[in-house]
Amino acid sequence: MPSKILIADIGGTSSRLALVGPDGVPRDIQIHRNDDFAGFERMIEADLAQRGEGARSTVGGAVLAVAGPADEEVIRLTNRDWSFSKREMRRYFGWQKFSVLNDFEALALGVPALAAEDLVAVGGGHAERDAPILVCGPGTGFGTAMLVKTGRNRMVLTGEGGRVRLGAADSEEALLLGHMVRELGPVVVEHALSGSGLARVHRILSGASLAPEDVIAAARRDEDAARHSCHVFLRLFGRIAGDLALITNARGGVFLAGGVSVGLAPLFADSAFRAAFEEHPPFEARLAEIPVHVITHPTPGLIGCGQFGGRVARTLKPGLRVV
Repeated sequence: MPSKILIADIGGTSSRLALVGPDGVPRDIQIHRNDDFAGFERMIEADLAQRGEGARSTVGGAVLAVAGPADEEVIRLTNRDWSFSKREMRRYFGWQKFSVLNDFEALALGVPALAAEDLVAVGGGHAERDAPILVCGPGTGFGTAMLVKTGRNRMVLTGEGGRVRLGAADSEEALLLGHMVRELGPVVVEHALSGSGLARVHRILSGASLAPEDVIAAARRDEDAARHSCHVFLRLFGRIAGDLALITNARGGVFLAGGVSVGLAPLFADSAFRAAFEEHPPFEARLAEIPVHVITHPTPGLIGCGQFGGRVARTLKPGLRVV
């Protein structure tokens, strides 16, 4: 008898899957490397198989958070060659309910459920009750979403902030941007603010080709070149986050998500992130009042999927399967 919803936070590199009931709490979390599978269906099949023989019969639907636009019938990841039809996916697994969210939509839905231990503050500020909340950050790409209060409910407005054009604010950034233009043509935010972007920034500034996680590890060991690259990255990140906070009037707070943000969390305090965030004349005072936090919860996307999936689980009908 179907009673649970499969929830999944599917990124460009890895995916986190869990089961959720009417209470909205994710359970039995499993993490998969996307490179191990040919596509969504194979990964979900393998995940359900790992949960035991009865798992497939108890799952009556799914809520998938994907790293890409979620409002079309055919879903395609922005930074991975994976796609599926919503209609065909639902029919293939026989689910009663099936919903797809943008990954940053799921993150935004989960923000109100995060605890203090799930966050690291970057500077001061005080959140205004019921004001818009911005979630943004670098991972495989650069995601953005805004959580807004409408009456008693909250809704999420998603966008593709990582694809807006990136400019330079000083001579070092102009030099960096010039290199990227020669390599890539028109430069967008996630060309610099992403995992691959951090590796690119480090290569241009230092001449060394390192994986992003190796750049972060070296910076946390206080190696000068890597630390400088990360500080340039964080200055750019602060400026873009400040731009987005002004655009969205995010007086409810800014939450920085993505694996790169988590890796860099110990470096924010000594970087120019907060100064660059606030340096938007004549609105420095307004931005200084906005609190900024890095989300350090290990599976924040699943928290939001769980909130959504719990509501879906309460609508399941006993015995019904889609064929």
